[in-house]
Amino acid sequence: MNKYFQAVAAILIAVFLFSSCKKENHNHNHYPIPSNLKLLASGYAEGSATRIDVYAADSFFSGYNSLYLALYDSASNERQTDADVTLMPMMSMMGGMNHSAPFENPATAKPADGLFTCAVVYIMPSSTGNTWKLNITVLNNRTGLQGTAALDVNVLQPSLSRMKSVTALDDSAKLFISIVKPFVPVVGVNDFEITIHKKASMMSFPAANDYTTEVNPQMLSMGHGSPLNVNPVPDNNGHYKGKLNFTMSGDWRVFLKLNHNGAVADSTLYFDVTIP
Repeated sequence: MNKYFQAVAAILIAVFLFSSCKKENHNHNHYPIPSNLKLLASGYAEGSATRIDVYAADSFFSGYNSLYLALYDSASNERQTDADVTLMPMMSMMGGMNHSAPFENPATAKPADGLFTCAVVYIMPSSTGNTWKLNITVLNNRTGLQGTAALDVNVLQPSLSRMKSVTALDDSAKLFISIVKPFVPVVGVNDFEITIHKKASMMSFPAANDYTTEVNPQMLSMGHGSPLNVNPVPDNNGHYKGKLNFTMSGDWRVFLKLNHNGAVADSTLYFDVTIP
């Protein structure tokens, strides 16, 4: 009889442990937030029963912002990992005018690490009378509930610009060119990635994939450039990828020429970079 009770007890313990593990797999501890990310904003998507936490490696800034969204059930605090997420950044300006900015929605409704990866290219910093909101719409595919959160964000101007706007010479298009990589440049060969977006209207900034580029890093104080650079070429969704070679520490100026349909679109672009 004692052996019978021992067997039953062992079964009950196993069931309890299995149940605990199943619950653990659904809560937020199963999807830890990487330590290099900072919580920048948080709010509720009313109607979807979802809280949204917005993370990034740095503060919101004028330029290309890689963002990571963690979704939580507003009642149980369990992580939600099956949802369609869409963005709409909006700036309210003095005088009653509004405009949006380029953005990238998450590529999947079921991220393996529980974080919905997206991006916003803030085309100007926040200022007195000019304020940004990040509108995030969530459709919870498990419950069918949908709602939108309107999060206040403060967009800073970095000391070295990571986004430039120009008017193209060939077709007068308003272009926004942003640095994605390197975020922290180093001596040697760096991955170089930019995005190019066109302004179609105050609310539409589509990705532009039909440009060719020429890159030329120069150390002006020393009067030299560098070898082994690779011109960025179109990759996808307005992204262009190449290589930059910084041969020594110090201040560099990266000149970037844009060509479009066989004509020069802009030859005045440059980004200043400091290599520690």
